[in-house]
Amino acid sequence: MTETDRASALAAQPAGHRDPDPAKADLRRVGLHPDHWYPVALSRRLRRERVLATAFAGERIALFRTRSGEVHALEDRCAHRQVPLSMGVVEGETLRCRYHAWAYRGDGRVSQIPYLAKGDRRPPRGVRGYPVREAYGLVFVFPGDPQRAAATPLPELPAFGSPRYRTMTYSRSVRCHYSFMHENLLDMNHQFLHRGVVGRLHPELLGYRSDERSVEAGYLFTHTGGRRNRSAGLLASEGIGGGTADVMTIRTEYPYQTLELVPENADRPAFRLWAAYVPEDAEQRRCHAYGLLMIEKPRIPGLLHLAWPFVRRFTERVFAEDRMAVEAEQRAWDEQGEDRNHEVFPLILDVREVLRANGVPIEARPAGCGGASLCEGARLSGGAEDQE
Repeated sequence: MTETDRASALAAQPAGHRDPDPAKADLRRVGLHPDHWYPVALSRRLRRERVLATAFAGERIALFRTRSGEVHALEDRCAHRQVPLSMGVVEGETLRCRYHAWAYRGDGRVSQIPYLAKGDRRPPRGVRGYPVREAYGLVFVFPGDPQRAAATPLPELPAFGSPRYRTMTYSRSVRCHYSFMHENLLDMNHQFLHRGVVGRLHPELLGYRSDERSVEAGYLFTHTGGRRNRSAGLLASEGIGGGTADVMTIRTEYPYQTLELVPENADRPAFRLWAAYVPEDAEQRRCHAYGLLMIEKPRIPGLLHLAWPFVRRFTERVFAEDRMAVEAEQRAWDEQGEDRNHEVFPLILDVREVLRANGVPIEARPAGCGGASLCEGARLSGGAEDQE
């Protein structure tokens, strides 16, 4: 399908949009559905015979890589005294609690209690083990019903690892509900926020379409003036296409989000972005953003390699501005105690409905990771990383 065909298809936007129904659940009180694969760590940060603390929506998870290289994910508590297993030690193929040296297999079962004599009281079964997979340089866990894990596919990213593209990986904590991140990327009418980086951009909505699980929008971006960061031009393949108008397609396919940019006069995307926003705390007012930015390599050998630090700096600056805005939105929600949004863009009303309909209510928890202090150790001090 050409970009013209895609734009025509998107132009058939749904009709009959109305203001949000006040009787509907506040989206900021709706959690991500656990029956999906979610990234919780960068693979390269989990070395052999090491353990790493992470979390999903208040559930503390201990990741560990065995001597043979296998990765496992366990509930982050010892069945004995509840000391976090992420404080423990990996010995061969087992994880041993640092306190009394109880040893756990990858499925969470207790394999040894060093001081337990024969005939002593039977030890507990152990702790919960999570289905876990590695892909795209990320560690994914399945926090929902484990019986559904095998039949639930990981996201498909054909550009990852392609010789045509080089990938930059992002890992950042953001103090906001994950829905603010979906809205921010999908609603490109906020380019005024980035005018100091990209100059004056005019986004024209070509059209959009939505269904029960997804919303996809197409924009035509035209640079209308102002100073444009050189790295923005590199990302848009200015040196290849030489155009001034780009077609951007953004899609929320629950629970992930993707973006593609096709420059004027180009026949394939100059870059593709895949993103997931994983809630860390039980109230889901903080999420961890994982992103894979796959950038097309230009015809000039080595050009992208030389420009890589500048591209990274540019994308980090754009992300910092977006984070400033979404965290301000979250603070407003916290102060007001409810969503007082007056949204006028039908596209955003649709994506809110998709997130609301596919999510689950956030329930108050008497214990766990609801308090910020309990989750501090679970954060990844992420950064941008590269993959050839």
